[in-house]
Amino acid sequence: MSVLPSVAVVILNWNGKKFLEQFLPSVCRSTYGNLQVILADNASTDDSVAFVQQHYPQIRIVRNPSNNGFAGGYNEALQQVEADIYVLLNQDVEVEPGWIEPVVAMMQQDQRIAACQPKLRAWHNKAEFEYAGAAGGWMDILGYTFCRGRILYTTEIDNGQYDDPQDIFWATGAALFIRSSCFHEVDGFDADFFAHMEEVDLCWRLQRAGYRICYCPDSLVYHVGGGSLPQGNPRKLYLNFRNNLMMLWKNLHSEDRWIVLSQRFFLDILAALKSLAAGKPRDMKAIGKAYIDYRRWRRKYNRAERDKLPEVKLMKMSGVFHGIMIWRYYFLQHKKFSELKHENARKAVF
Repeated sequence: MSVLPSVAVVILNWNGKKFLEQFLPSVCRSTYGNLQVILADNASTDDSVAFVQQHYPQIRIVRNPSNNGFAGGYNEALQQVEADIYVLLNQDVEVEPGWIEPVVAMMQQDQRIAACQPKLRAWHNKAEFEYAGAAGGWMDILGYTFCRGRILYTTEIDNGQYDDPQDIFWATGAALFIRSSCFHEVDGFDADFFAHMEEVDLCWRLQRAGYRICYCPDSLVYHVGGGSLPQGNPRKLYLNFRNNLMMLWKNLHSEDRWIVLSQRFFLDILAALKSLAAGKPRDMKAIGKAYIDYRRWRRKYNRAERDKLPEVKLMKMSGVFHGIMIWRYYFLQHKKFSELKHENARKAVF
């Protein structure tokens, strides 16, 4: 009789009592047979830890001494967690009882699958895909991220159109299944990111290391989204722009880096001017600050010392759209993933 891989669901919490009250019951109803649930607290100042201690004594609590964001918080907490598979679960996610089993089964069929995500639907509208991951993360040739079921701010209704398992570029950090050995092999998240894009960077590095990232449609979770920073928040915009630039500098093949980043610079200037024209000067300032801090980061970042992974051309990876997504979206009005030409889509076959 085969032994079930050990799974640790690790929920990173920062002042999230209202979400824990609402969603911990669904997590505790999980039916997987070799499971531990852990609350990793990022120096909360509310009474969320006391609430869990009182009402869920079976949940282990790992306390981080300070709030180092999503990336640093998980890096610190996971040093204290032993399991074959980590499940990094946002505090604002509701799960189905059998949500773990199909993902673990998929990962067990191929040891090269380092990370996997379930289907993400919106908690506020459970028929619709959710922004943060939908049916799997993709990226275009200029580093713009999107999902099967969500392009920019347009989300699709789930009619089963993406119910095929598939290799993807990145798996959502809202419900990320990842082999612990793979996580530590590539040194986990980049703590410089603090929050946003860190899971994309991690999955990119995993692909460079020769692993697969997959989407499992047989597992379903519901995500509230915007629990820490809502859409439209200048701080969120700043982190997304800065971290995307850092990610591109780190991971692009040296032959492609300057070509891609120069094109991004031009398009980001247009985005800043668009924000100003729309009466959102704070958004324009956020983009400008992102570039200033990215350049500061780049001066101190030593790629040779910090990154030992092989260079791999972006076009050779799974989940990459061989075109410019924002051109298709704004000028050709391609608002659905199915309307994009994605000849390089690779169905996950087991």
